[in-house]
Amino acid sequence: MIHTVVTVEALLLVAASPGLAALFLLGPAPAGLPLAAVCLLPLGPATAAALYALGHRDRDLTDLHPARSYWRGWRLNAVPALKLWAPLLAWLTVIAFTLTHFTATGLPGWWAVLLAAIGVGSLLWGAHALVLTALFAFRARDTARLAGYFLFRHGRATLGAASLLVLTAAGTAVLTEALPALLAAPLLLSLLHSSRPVIAETQEDFTA
Repeated sequence: MIHTVVTVEALLLVAASPGLAALFLLGPAPAGLPLAAVCLLPLGPATAAALYALGHRDRDLTDLHPARSYWRGWRLNAVPALKLWAPLLAWLTVIAFTLTHFTATGLPGWWAVLLAAIGVGSLLWGAHALVLTALFAFRARDTARLAGYFLFRHGRATLGAASLLVLTAAGTAVLTEALPALLAAPLLLSLLHSSRPVIAETQEDFTA
């Protein structure tokens, strides 16, 4: 398990490194949000590949090839992941840009709370969508529908993803902005664990 997690972590950072390197060079100004979204584009396929490798890890200690599994997951899931990841990033960018310029909108304060809630809900939907993309070969629109369905169907799985989101945000605020990248593989392994009901129902009811 340690060998698999460390290898997957390293490969995820390699796959996402072009965007992550550019992201750390950007300033914190809200005007840079669209560029930050572009920098995060490689993270979607890299994350889907990591979920694939962790979900297909071999229990046979004499046959451990997480690197081979990771790159197979990247080849299979890069395009399907981008079909969902790119619109999600665009939507989250619109929300973040609106919130950072909220005083200029003239909207009442409760709109900010609503937008923040929609943003969190979108992130949780994205977590389900990436798990489904990594482990199943559905069309993008079917994956999107299933992710929305499971968002409410399996509240514990969604709550598990939310707890990881809160933990990551808190660690980033208290420690370092690099924390999500450094602990990506353990966090994704936890996401897979909390998503077991989603995976099981998908296998039973939505696959042949």
